[in-house]
Amino acid sequence: MFIEPFGVEIWMNEWETKCEWNLAETCVESLTIGQLLQLAGKNDTDLSELLAMKMTYGEIEGSMRLRTAIAALYETQAPENTVVTHGTIGANMLVHKTLVSRGDRVVAVVPTYQQHYSIPASIGADVHKLTLREEDGFLPDLDALRALVTPDTKLIALNNPNNPTGALMDRAMLEEIAEFARAADAWILCDEVYRGTDQEGNGMTVSIADVYEKGISTAGMSKAYSLAGLRLGWIAAPKDVIEAVSIHRDYDTISVGMIDDHFAALALEHRDKVLARSQAITRGNLAYLSDWVDQEPRITWVKPRSGTTALLKYDLPLSSRDFCIALLQDSGVMFTPGSALNMEGYVRIGYANTPAILHEGLARVSAFLKTA
Repeated sequence: MFIEPFGVEIWMNEWETKCEWNLAETCVESLTIGQLLQLAGKNDTDLSELLAMKMTYGEIEGSMRLRTAIAALYETQAPENTVVTHGTIGANMLVHKTLVSRGDRVVAVVPTYQQHYSIPASIGADVHKLTLREEDGFLPDLDALRALVTPDTKLIALNNPNNPTGALMDRAMLEEIAEFARAADAWILCDEVYRGTDQEGNGMTVSIADVYEKGISTAGMSKAYSLAGLRLGWIAAPKDVIEAVSIHRDYDTISVGMIDDHFAALALEHRDKVLARSQAITRGNLAYLSDWVDQEPRITWVKPRSGTTALLKYDLPLSSRDFCIALLQDSGVMFTPGSALNMEGYVRIGYANTPAILHEGLARVSAFLKTA
């Protein structure tokens, strides 16, 4: 099976350990186990409850404790509508492998996480891409999307909040997309790994799983919950999808680690405190980044409404890769080139790291821009 090289992951693997100021990081500043325990009202003595944990495979679909905590993130989902996976990346892979066959029509918005068009293409699906445009605020043109969703469409792949743009589809837009998906009897897969980081309100956009009867939500602990090291995600979907996914899952997962399951459940049971921390970081950092963009004549953008990333358009006679390498070598600051996302002329910034890293990194970018 041929699959396109994963542009973003190749870039991250090549440069992430060589930078001094990481403005390519997409997770909200990671928690330590000590910080998680503190947020949960516990302390290090509570780690003793792990000592009696026997290192079996655990509950194969994920513990009922964890699946109950996951279901509580949704309006209408029950634990039986969920299954635990190895990260959101594993959740997305399982959904595509389960629902998509050779020749199926798949519609995907781009830019997005590359899984959502490269995996269906590797299966032999007929993939149609809808390019999100800056003039639309990087939201899908619904007339153009409707035209792509023909009666033989099997799956529509969305990403909300969007990576890399930070665009956010509200309930009304999701309901409109659901209308023409329903007319085609198509599934909607919505990668919601950044859900919980909205810049306004409680931070939680409605999930496609609660909007559409054939809506499938994937998410995980990495981004909004600051626990990428757990490598834990999930699928929330109709029971028949969960049952079908589980057949594929038996071949590549068996179960997630019991310790990962434990700490993920602990974080989700105290998600109000975890997300409050994440939102304080993302909202404060985005305000700082917005002021910086306003003062940089060579940088323009569409300000994100959610997520942890933004696309910055730069005014320099360089490819995005050359720009990023020159910036790294000159200042130690790491961005992600737009070319890795099929968005040449832009760079992606991750703005949810430690505020001190963002502040120093942007100062160095400003110095670079003045001499470039």
